Amino acid sequence: MAHRVADELVNKLVEAGVKRIYGVVGDSLNPVTDALRLNGKIQWIHVRHEETAAFAAGAEAQLSGKLAACAGSCGPGNLHLINGLFDAHRSNAPVLAIASHIPATEIGTGYFQETHPEILFKECSHYCELISNPKQFERVLHIAMQTAIGRNGVSVIALPGDVAAMEVTANGSLRSLMSHRPTVRPCENDLARLADLINSSKKVVLFCGIGCADAHDEVIALAEKLKSPIGHSYRGKAFLEYNNPYDVGMSGLLGFGAAYRAMHECDLLLLLGTDFPYDKFLPSKPKVAQIDIRVENLGRRSKLDLGLWGDVRETVRALLPMVNAKSDRSFLDAMLDKHKEALRRLNVYVEHVGKRTPMHPEPVAAALSEVASDDAIFTADTGMCNVWSSRYIRATKERRVIGSFNHGSMANALPQAIGAQLCYPGRQVIAMAGDGGLAMLMGDLLTMAQYNLPIKLILFNNSVLGMVKLEMEVAGLPDFQTDLKNPNFAKLAEAIGMMGVRIEDPADVSSGLKKALQQSGPALVDVVTDPNAVSLPSHIEPEQVVGFGLTLGKLVLAGHIDEVVDTIETNIRHVA
Repeated sequence: MAHRVADELVNKLVEAGVKRIYGVVGDSLNPVTDALRLNGKIQWIHVRHEETAAFAAGAEAQLSGKLAACAGSCGPGNLHLINGLFDAHRSNAPVLAIASHIPATEIGTGYFQETHPEILFKECSHYCELISNPKQFERVLHIAMQTAIGRNGVSVIALPGDVAAMEVTANGSLRSLMSHRPTVRPCENDLARLADLINSSKKVVLFCGIGCADAHDEVIALAEKLKSPIGHSYRGKAFLEYNNPYDVGMSGLLGFGAAYRAMHECDLLLLLGTDFPYDKFLPSKPKVAQIDIRVENLGRRSKLDLGLWGDVRETVRALLPMVNAKSDRSFLDAMLDKHKEALRRLNVYVEHVGKRTPMHPEPVAAALSEVASDDAIFTADTGMCNVWSSRYIRATKERRVIGSFNHGSMANALPQAIGAQLCYPGRQVIAMAGDGGLAMLMGDLLTMAQYNLPIKLILFNNSVLGMVKLEMEVAGLPDFQTDLKNPNFAKLAEAIGMMGVRIEDPADVSSGLKKALQQSGPALVDVVTDPNAVSLPSHIEPEQVVGFGLTLGKLVLAGHIDEVVDTIETNIRHVA
């Protein structure tokens, strides 16, 4: 039976298990949305900006591990997808993007809204092709979906509106999608080489990333046998921090604890499933071995004495019987003591909340961690919210934290929360948003309200682009054009039909958060925090100290002594 390309597209997406498509309807996309209407098995999520659509689909794919989809109309419509697709691709999220296109007969003529999506989206996808004929449609779609699933990333099909409306005869040949991943482990010789390297090293440290997502117990068993400290990346936090007596925290710009020190004082650093991007935080003296399912990651960030191609769980399982148990805990215990002291210093503002206003953001994040459910899903905006979430949101076996960790885009927390809540309607979803990030895609607060999504948006409102301000100051530059003039966001939330809570007094933090979390529908908590709160990385270079001091001096000479005094008073406990 002949029907439209758009109808067959929807049928194939249903067969692939796609539950919803995020996007904005219009013009060249109309045949697809009409096919969705007629089919009725896939939900269309009408967002207010296509960037939100891509972020939401990426979040759904990251959390579920299954194919998610988004769509944009021709030209400007699908161009808005690109930032969220970059994030999804760099987060290894299987997403199919439908980039609707101008009529096929007009391509190459400078037609209204003409772009070349098959070129534009190549950098943020594993597969990107133009469908110019109904006869190629089925195979191109299959390749796109299989590639997104198999390579964990984005695929894009550019589909002209007139082609989507053309008739196509359903092909009787079956092309089922493969979604079950094989296990991959290194050969015996490579495992033996790694075992020899471990057995000949006295002090071994494990640094773990997202590749350890299903290997918590195996990593803990390896650490127990080797008496090894375990550090983790931000993306590895949710999977390695809980029930872990060997945890020494994170390294990097957001780092805390003793991970940096342990990595630099060991004899052997074992990188497990991590593509940690900051080579300045990686050591040069210890030997380095690495295990990763993505062979291109081996040796990409640091020197490499031995690389093994395999997934972490299966490789560590095979490795465990081959390594000798170590009895000397002196290095491990020393690092655990350093970690405990580092956490004490990190928690000074949590333990000494006080009455000072504007309040510190640290106790807000710590209180949020305490009142949130044990299976909550957190999304965190890029910038200072990444700092507070990485340091103060306690990991549990069921909690998840996602953000724009690799792409580093602003404005990700709200749209990712939308995708997370739709994917898991029964779970608590909490967006930790910055005022700069929220303002960028603020229109999709209306999406929360329209679908009555019970997302709890916790807004860290410090009226400044906090991370940018800090970057300038560390570089020795007075901050410039970082201030924000903000409304009362709680009243704004109420104006669009959701609960709004504004917290200005530290004494109201816990009660205000509980009030919002107990609300059955969407809620926004506007927490007014100190713009001068500084986050310090796990390791500070001398030039950063010089730069920060130079900035304070310049501000004094420019007549901004009040700002300098506020900054010092705000952060004095960091030296306690």
